[in-house]
Amino acid sequence: MPILGAHESVAGGLHLAFDRIQQVGGEALQIFTRNQRQWQLQPLKDDESALFKAAWQKTGSMPVLSHASYLINLASSKQELADKSIMAFTAEILRCEKLGIPFVVIHPGSHGGDGVEAGLVRFARALDQVMAATGAAVTVLLETTSGQGSSLGSRFEELAFIIEHSQRPQRLGVCLDTCHIFAAGYDIRTLPAYSRTMEEFDRLIGIDRLKFFHLNDAKNGLASHVDRHEHIGQGTIGLSGFKNLLNDPRFAAHPMTLETPKGVDLQEDRNNLKVLRELMAERPT
Repeated sequence: MPILGAHESVAGGLHLAFDRIQQVGGEALQIFTRNQRQWQLQPLKDDESALFKAAWQKTGSMPVLSHASYLINLASSKQELADKSIMAFTAEILRCEKLGIPFVVIHPGSHGGDGVEAGLVRFARALDQVMAATGAAVTVLLETTSGQGSSLGSRFEELAFIIEHSQRPQRLGVCLDTCHIFAAGYDIRTLPAYSRTMEEFDRLIGIDRLKFFHLNDAKNGLASHVDRHEHIGQGTIGLSGFKNLLNDPRFAAHPMTLETPKGVDLQEDRNNLKVLRELMAERPT
């Protein structure tokens, strides 16, 4: 069955994210390895890395993913921002290497009004620079997006373009966000619609590129291009869409993490994981 978990806070120390994911009964973990709202990066200390690895080892073989800072825009036409983004993403991959995290997810960024193709070309070139400066221990996952504003990555063709124009395509995969693809216009609510969406992904990118999922319901409708996450079954995707995905045998061993709103006690994560696990016992309709 899919390996279900959530994005958890690293407040108080990176290693404490494992305590939080275990509190909610999760089996997969996504984190920010740094303050994702600041450019300035404190070096990762050896004791931080040791504590993280020790806490991870206690969980067994839990899949762990890092999410890159939202400040990073490798597609920017502004040289200063592009340079800062390249440095920041390079540093993120190096942090993941030190922590032993095998995957880092990144949004393809924004073209800033210059057009999709111009933005994609800039992103691919900048990503090549990052990968040239880092080793192959960490796989970069391109995240599907909702297409809000001038953001890139809302169409499967756009992710395919990046992979095709990469100098190191073997180091690239995809993280599929259910809210984002739905907001971008890819329906998954019925089994026929879900099948069409996945067939399109496979034709353009290849199912083997799918390494990780973000499980989020959507506050807004199909093709709204609005990135607003909702609790599982309480949004416009509904339970049937998640049932289709969770019972797809192709993804039976894939890690899938929540990115839904939560309070300090993390009860919402427990509730959402319970709903998802109940859906895995049902067949798609």
